[in-house]
Amino acid sequence: MTQQNSQRVAKSRHDYQSPDFLISRVALTFELAAEATVVTSVMQFKRQRAAVPLILDGQHLQLLSVAVDGCVLSAEQYQLSDDSLMLNNMPDAFELCIVTQIAPQHNTALEGLYLAGDTYCTQCEAEGFRRISYFLDRPDVLAEYHVTIIAPAQRYPFLLSNGNKVSEQVDSTGRRIVQWHDPFPKPSYLFALVAGDFDQLTEQFITQSGREVALQLFVDKGAANKGQFALQALKRAMRWDEQRFNLEYDLDIYMVVAVDFFNMGAMENKGLNVFNSKYVLADDASATDRDYFNIESIIGHEYFHNWTGNRVTCRDWFQLSLKEGLTVFRDQEFSADMGSATLCRIDAVKLIRTAQFAEDASPMAHPIRPEQVLEMNNFYTVTVYDKGAEVIRMLQTLLGRDNFAAGLALYLRRHDGQAATCDDFIQAMQDASGYDLTQFLTWYSQSGTPVISVQQQFVAATGQLTLTVQQHTAATADQATKLPLLLPIAVELLFADGTQQQHLFTLTQAEQNFVVAALPSEPVVVWFAHFSAPVKLQHKLTEHDLLIIAANASDGVARWDAMQQFWSKQIDKLMHGETVTAVLSETLLNTLQSWLQTPGDDLALTAELLTLPDFDTLAEQHQQIPVDGILTALQCLKQGLAQQLHQAFLQCLQRLTPSSYCYAPKDVAQRRLRALCLSYLSYLSYLALGSDNDATTETTELLQQSYLQSDNMTDTIAVLSAVQQAKLPLFSALHSAFCQQWQHDVLVMDKAFSLVASDPADSVFSGIASMQNHPHFSWKNPNRVRALYSAFSLRNPEQFHRLDGKGYQLLLDAVRRLDPINPQVAARLITPLLSWRRFDSSRQQLMLAALTELASQADLSNDLYEKVSRSLA
Repeated sequence: MTQQNSQRVAKSRHDYQSPDFLISRVALTFELAAEATVVTSVMQFKRQRAAVPLILDGQHLQLLSVAVDGCVLSAEQYQLSDDSLMLNNMPDAFELCIVTQIAPQHNTALEGLYLAGDTYCTQCEAEGFRRISYFLDRPDVLAEYHVTIIAPAQRYPFLLSNGNKVSEQVDSTGRRIVQWHDPFPKPSYLFALVAGDFDQLTEQFITQSGREVALQLFVDKGAANKGQFALQALKRAMRWDEQRFNLEYDLDIYMVVAVDFFNMGAMENKGLNVFNSKYVLADDASATDRDYFNIESIIGHEYFHNWTGNRVTCRDWFQLSLKEGLTVFRDQEFSADMGSATLCRIDAVKLIRTAQFAEDASPMAHPIRPEQVLEMNNFYTVTVYDKGAEVIRMLQTLLGRDNFAAGLALYLRRHDGQAATCDDFIQAMQDASGYDLTQFLTWYSQSGTPVISVQQQFVAATGQLTLTVQQHTAATADQATKLPLLLPIAVELLFADGTQQQHLFTLTQAEQNFVVAALPSEPVVVWFAHFSAPVKLQHKLTEHDLLIIAANASDGVARWDAMQQFWSKQIDKLMHGETVTAVLSETLLNTLQSWLQTPGDDLALTAELLTLPDFDTLAEQHQQIPVDGILTALQCLKQGLAQQLHQAFLQCLQRLTPSSYCYAPKDVAQRRLRALCLSYLSYLSYLALGSDNDATTETTELLQQSYLQSDNMTDTIAVLSAVQQAKLPLFSALHSAFCQQWQHDVLVMDKAFSLVASDPADSVFSGIASMQNHPHFSWKNPNRVRALYSAFSLRNPEQFHRLDGKGYQLLLDAVRRLDPINPQVAARLITPLLSWRRFDSSRQQLMLAALTELASQADLSNDLYEKVSRSLA
């Protein structure tokens, strides 16, 4: 470890102290210039603690002047370091004026104020404001903001900031001067500024109390037609929050700006949301069903932050799940009401079972309220967000929907305008419901995935069913000792006569019995229906039981889950030497064939029932991941299903006649099932490559025609993915045609980059090298980098986990190149290598060598250093 690395200091949640000073009012003036933006900050301070200096955060700033109550200080009157400005002997109340100069043109980290193309933009969460001016850059310092922005009028017709616009004028020198005022005190991380030339879309929303709110959406010139869906999604989100939680918007204007250079998906700055253009721009030709879903979900997420994040914010960054876990839950509930509740829940469960369970099992394991961190940007994890949402969902399950809504209302009423903690939230839920949540708080402090073991015993003479449940959470990298958790177990009992019973049990002990009496017969038990808790389940359900659940459970999520478990059993058999013929029994094939012939009302659920678990899902079922075994078994099972159900897939596809594109649940479901059929059918061509088999020729022609006849991006990508994953030569020609057609649309070209990177053939390396030289690729643009390198490491296990280490080296080279440009993105990119201990010895050594090489570099960012060092500890 280098000397510089040994000097890095982590922050601990238990070291929190309230601020020594508070700021009641901030007046910011920006004179925008690419190389030399001048920021004047006038702040009203009040001392909270005696006999301490004022220490302000600041990074990459050129200090021009400091004045206290109008008196300019000399350099001897303050101390300046690389990351702070310290002033001694400050009065109890005073005005501080600081003038700084920054260079947005050179800010490739995309934190603070930066220039992307010709657009000025800010990203201040978590600690980006310190790159704009010296400040108390922490979430528990809330101030009222007045902002003045000055820029050349002709070049910058839109100068935007938080709150309501106060005035706008063009002076005699041709400078546009716009003033904004946000009446709601906020922390610095919610500050926003955008300056540029856009196409503008406008709408009005009438709140439930009758107030008019102006909605404004700003997009790149020429892209206005791609913004309508996002604008309408915003209106749906606003109405939903009123109807579901009685929460009304509070300003006169709500603005959304779409920018192409952005580290995150979007940012909830008060009244001025800044969005990654990927999650705003869509039309029927260029956007997939998934794109539309993500746009609506993320538009909702950022809007819902207006109350759960903005009006009530976090006391410190260790409380991040207070706003993010809660708001992810809210956007999931919104999406479920707007579309298919079953598909929304399945998507959420998939993410937990792959990325989040993997994080729990990695050196980066942490509770949803972490205890220690070196770089705050590393808090933005699937544990904090998505496991945090599952914890909120458990609260609603335990308390009931009405009590949960009452608890949320009480929490917001108590802490409006404040910086709160996770404990504050739980206390409000407890007070509103009368439910003792003391033990439930352990979810906030304990990391790891609970493993639940279940058994059942039925006494026919009395009709009594006893369910025995045990819970255990293994030691994680950050914690050795674990406590029993309080969690809800939703159970559905399926009886032979077709009747069902639902029960909700509460587990509080390491082992517990639950008794259900007077049952007519022994039921098949559906455990954790609707994934009622984020746990791993160990049970003795037979394959027959799982098929009964898949066919008869009232909950679509439980049906899908049963088939996932069933498929996992078949893959495990294949890995242990059984043949495909033995695995694909006549009974199973008849069941699958009947689903394809009569898919029912929910076509999307039928597609999910027939979809095999992916590599990541299967990997999480093993302590040491058998990469080759999983990949071989998956391929074998897909090919076997394609061969045995060829006619059933083809006939199902032919019955699903495509109509003109419409983003509606029924149409989405049909396209989902069509894509599944095409995916399986593509393997017929793969199996008979080089032969003159008529069925193979027919299938290849079908794939070509499906591509040519597609009038929407969902069907087009489905064909390309099917052809690619089956390693058909046809992919090269189709992909070239796709790139030619969409060469002028950067968001569609991201899909082209990802298709190249997820190619399971050896040619992926030359393909990635070629795409690096594409005119649209830029190391400075996170979307382009993620489209290529995240797709490779996360969606191409066959090539990423090559035994020669070529895949690991590719990622290592990308991370090293990216870290000096954008540390946040580099640190997120390294994640797949952090779980190196879970692989076989050959792969372990290759991953370890890559991480060790990174750790030896003295100039690593804090973002990357923290992850690499923890993985090696």
